[in-house]
Amino acid sequence: MSADAFAALEELQQQSPQAVLDRLVETLTTQKNYHRLFDALLMQKKLAMGTGLLKPTSFDNVPEAQKKEFEEAYIDAARQVGKLFLEEKKYSDAWLYFQTIQEPEPVADALKKINPRTVPEEKVEELIQVCVYEGANPEKGFELMLQVNGICNTITVFDQMNAQLSPEGRQQVACLLVDQLYADLVHSLQYQVQQKVPMAPPTDNLRELMAGRDWMFESGSYHIDVSHLNSVVRFARLLPDNDPHLSKVIELCEYGSRLDSQFQYPGETPFEDFYPAHMHFFKSLVGDENDQKMGIAYFENKLEQEPDEDDKQMIAYAMIDLLTRLGRNDRAIELAETYLSQFEDPNTFSFTDLCLKTDHLDVLQRVARGKGDLVTFAGALLDSQAETQPQES
Repeated sequence: MSADAFAALEELQQQSPQAVLDRLVETLTTQKNYHRLFDALLMQKKLAMGTGLLKPTSFDNVPEAQKKEFEEAYIDAARQVGKLFLEEKKYSDAWLYFQTIQEPEPVADALKKINPRTVPEEKVEELIQVCVYEGANPEKGFELMLQVNGICNTITVFDQMNAQLSPEGRQQVACLLVDQLYADLVHSLQYQVQQKVPMAPPTDNLRELMAGRDWMFESGSYHIDVSHLNSVVRFARLLPDNDPHLSKVIELCEYGSRLDSQFQYPGETPFEDFYPAHMHFFKSLVGDENDQKMGIAYFENKLEQEPDEDDKQMIAYAMIDLLTRLGRNDRAIELAETYLSQFEDPNTFSFTDLCLKTDHLDVLQRVARGKGDLVTFAGALLDSQAETQPQES
């Protein structure tokens, strides 16, 4: 700040303290020194309240009776400064203020409008940091990461952080990864077909590219990083039932099923036979009634033949996910009562939540009685009673 600016404040001191602070706010705004502008705005408020000015953001010297008033001024100042940083596209600085006052939407909305292809290289890591790691807009952050850092890095970070995302956020990232891997694989197969069959009609459909071309898979050939394929198919279980990306995922499973056995990495129970098991799962979600019956029967058979009790629980968990998505709640609750009634983790599986979701509070009462759990029994008993009582008009 120039010496003239200091001199101007000294001159205005003769006029009034408010004039000094008004000029300070004006100067800091012109200089785009927004962090200090935040302090100056709160100095104005503290002057009006008659408290000390040297710790402008502190609540310590604010009388108890005025703390609510100062809190409102603090929030208004944070909004004002946050918006100024957004206008300058300084998203990390803006996030500092909006996150502090628990208003993430303005930053999330601004980040949503960013085109990853136009982000300057020197801004990429900053944006990924604020979007993904600080949580301002994880979906946009993963889109940017995929565009700039590639699918390998994006898969690794998503695997580490997907539990921290909202269900909608996980689904959006899974869609991005499905689209990217599908496009990459199609491009790779198109090139191979063009080399071997130059007159073949063009297509960007994976199933059509593979049809009648067993030679593509001879001698252990593959056309995409098979670990990426495995991960993306696994992530696809996060997608909602009616998501159009599921048709692509089924084609990816068909491709994976044709790979040499050494490249078909087994999954966790009940997806040891990775691609066939996932095909049954996804076809049940998007196919007809016969597909549903075949898919459910596939996993029921696994459950019946599994001798290990821990693995039975994992099979039951996958089946409950599938059955509830298909609206077959009675069988889902039956499996949950048999294998998972002791689980109460909101991040993985909650028996209580399933009973609520499927309207089976009678089952929850029965299980709670068997456990000697009076609290859960009373809650289920009274909630079920409330549901059956007519609403007052």
